[in-house]
Amino acid sequence: MGRVRSLARGGLIGRYLSVGVTGALTESAVVFALTATALTGSLVAKAVGAELSISLMFLLNDRWTFADAGAEGIIPFFRRFLRSHAVRAVGLAVGFAVLVALTDFTGISVQIAGYALWPTLANFVGIGAGFAVNYVGEGMVTWDPSEV
Repeated sequence: MGRVRSLARGGLIGRYLSVGVTGALTESAVVFALTATALTGSLVAKAVGAELSISLMFLLNDRWTFADAGAEGIIPFFRRFLRSHAVRAVGLAVGFAVLVALTDFTGISVQIAGYALWPTLANFVGIGAGFAVNYVGEGMVTWDPSEV
């Protein structure tokens, strides 16, 4: 079974999506915490949240989603970690572009109980936009899904 066809398997997509939801919630919690308290702007908050969530998602995908697709050992593990970060840089660029477009160019503001929620909501849209890029890239570059 080829790599692209392997990526279309429901169980694999479901595991990847579950991990992605965990990462999205982690990143969004960081974006909310940093922007709602005015500690940083939305881009810095996104960068901090993204790095935390990308590292968490890599660990979960490596040990669960694509558990049978990677060679054992510390060197192969770090190679996958670096490849995953390279792949996710593309998805992250998509997420940043969407966040900037929705926060800097729309003039939309959503406030609840005095907290600015629009950057957090816009971040969810960006995360969604980067999902397909990340899934295909991770399956094609970081792990070989035909081995799963």
